[in-house]
Amino acid sequence: MKVCKKCSTELVGSFCHNCGFPEEQRRIDGKYVFSEISSVLNFDKGILFTIRELLIRPGMSIQHFIHEDRNRLVKPILFLLLSSLVYSLVQGFAGFHDGYMNYSFDEEKQLVVSQLFMWVSDNYGYSNVIMAFFIALWIKLLFRKYDYNYFEIIILLCFIMGVMMLIYTVFGVLESITGLSLLQFGAILGFFYSSWAIGQFFNKKKFTSFLKGLVSYLLGIITFTIVVLGIGLFIDKAL
Repeated sequence: MKVCKKCSTELVGSFCHNCGFPEEQRRIDGKYVFSEISSVLNFDKGILFTIRELLIRPGMSIQHFIHEDRNRLVKPILFLLLSSLVYSLVQGFAGFHDGYMNYSFDEEKQLVVSQLFMWVSDNYGYSNVIMAFFIALWIKLLFRKYDYNYFEIIILLCFIMGVMMLIYTVFGVLESITGLSLLQFGAILGFFYSSWAIGQFFNKKKFTSFLKGLVSYLLGIITFTIVVLGIGLFIDKAL
């Protein structure tokens, strides 16, 4: 009697009827590698499908992910991390500077607060991951009448901020190629996208949903900045 190597259920056929685990793993060869790449880069399921859906109908797509099907879209945290990684790598290669976090850095005193803001500015992609937790608090507060918990809102933001990082990446590349100050337009587009996506997710029929989406995003960034400033000043004073 053959049993599943994963759950020990008796096997009938090539796949376990209980967990779906195959009787034998497919050998890794050229066809396997090609199929894995194709599964990621396609418009039916994978990263390109995820980007397409989030650009066309972000609110509906994320609602569908939360309530119905969690297999077609790339996992939200992975999507945000990949988008942030792409942004950071392209930024380092193309040499553009976002300028979203301006600061005054004292080279003589080497203040901790200045070093923190310098890290945020140099690692804006990864800072977005942290920033999402602050934005989620404001979304939860402003949309408190909707039955979504904090973690579901984090999922919403992972998708939205992932797309925003890709928008920044495109405009950053265009700025590097043309020499024009285009990244600021990418930032504006990103803010409007976040407002549209959040509003569509909660109630696309109400204009206030889009307005509250924009306000919650801006308040989240402000809160994040105040926290970073407070931590830096506290450490500087303690030292």
